[in-house]
Amino acid sequence: MTDLARIPLNEAARLLRTGAAVPADLLDAVRKRITTLDGTLGCYRWLAPDVAVPDRPPPAAAGPLWGMPGAVKANICRRDWPVDCASRILAGWHAPYDAHAVSQLDAAGALLLGTSAMDEFGMGSSTENAYDLVTRNPWAADRVAGGSSGGGAAAVAAGLAYFALGSDTGGSVRQPAHCCGVVGLKPTYGRVSRSGLVAHASSLDVIGVLARTVADAATVFETIAGHDPADSTSCSDPVAVPNVEIRGTRIGIPRGGWGDVTSAEQQRDLDGALRAMLQAGVEPVEVDLPPLDLALAAYAVIAAAETSANLARYDGTHFGSRHDGPDHGAAARAVRSAGFGLEVKLRVLAGAYVLSDPRGGDLLDRAFAVRDLVCRIFSTALELSDVLLLPTCDGPAFRLGEYADDPVAMRNVDRWTVPVSLAGLPALTVPTGWCVEGLPLSCQLVGRSLDEGRLLAAGSVVEAACGFQLPAEVAT
Repeated sequence: MTDLARIPLNEAARLLRTGAAVPADLLDAVRKRITTLDGTLGCYRWLAPDVAVPDRPPPAAAGPLWGMPGAVKANICRRDWPVDCASRILAGWHAPYDAHAVSQLDAAGALLLGTSAMDEFGMGSSTENAYDLVTRNPWAADRVAGGSSGGGAAAVAAGLAYFALGSDTGGSVRQPAHCCGVVGLKPTYGRVSRSGLVAHASSLDVIGVLARTVADAATVFETIAGHDPADSTSCSDPVAVPNVEIRGTRIGIPRGGWGDVTSAEQQRDLDGALRAMLQAGVEPVEVDLPPLDLALAAYAVIAAAETSANLARYDGTHFGSRHDGPDHGAAARAVRSAGFGLEVKLRVLAGAYVLSDPRGGDLLDRAFAVRDLVCRIFSTALELSDVLLLPTCDGPAFRLGEYADDPVAMRNVDRWTVPVSLAGLPALTVPTGWCVEGLPLSCQLVGRSLDEGRLLAAGSVVEAACGFQLPAEVAT
């Protein structure tokens, strides 16, 4: 008999609608895998002791998320849940309200299991930067799950959730999707409300979706997207994902091919994804892309500045642990020194320099100029094409601890995802194949602003043509 926890979300929804299964069956199947595997994988930071399971058939108007177990990243608020962002400074803090995306999931009848593991405050590409938990790749225990939404990606891949909400600032949904072999959708900036998402870099943060198939990702996206009065950056455009004819779609590929990709296996995999799309009737178009090194540098400056400003609230008075004493400055230093991890401290210090030193202000001006350049180059590329086909990463998931002492190399992992974040465009990671070491590979599709429909249609073509399948069991 098929393990219910291993089937795609939309297939499980069909079983619920036909009466072949009830929500308790899905929940039991997922919980059994959590009990068996999560001690090794480290996907969840916290599990809800009680999940209200409907004991009735789905109502006539029920959507596909009704009765569906899922996870939310530990930086997305759920009323009365511990939301610690994997940081010691927020240990014991409970959210006073629901994030807008969580409210939408509740309204759709989804069953939220708990908070998934992450890098502290979303800063990292490996989900190793938490104060008390490291997440392992489901397909190789010595490899990372990617980051910073690695817990959600690993949970979905291993059958510990049917879907997960993550956050993507510079690639934090797409890169772990690549590492774990699942679909990762970063919507257009503003498509999904940031209300209830603990801020990392506010002009870049987006709530995204991790799921097993493109159709599953589309289902969750349609549920959580839409305007929210509590978020002035959220947009009110229609969010329905239409069926888009892929034949005749123009696929933009980098001029000169994948020259910046050093992994021969990744290059071959991208070539295979392109051939699959060509056979489906798309038209290839060569386009120029933003300079990756400049984009990475601009991202580092902008994200650090916004991080420093956003994390200033954790001073022992407003949020986080408290430190008594007459000297508020000394108390704040003590709280932050004890509460923040090394990666967060590095970024806060860099941001403080950018915001306070005259030379730092010049850096910020240059970074904004580069961001404008990145937006213009992508705009031109997407005038010539409808969807861009890019790498997500250069090769498979790296080993745990491989970049622990090299933060520059760690940030370089996101060189293909960061430019898209700077431009605020929607992007989709689709798993495409396996390398010889038994780890997944993927491609990244990038679409026009608010054009998630065509993006998801292109992703479905790649998915069907590549025939990617997850193994039945994880590596423990």
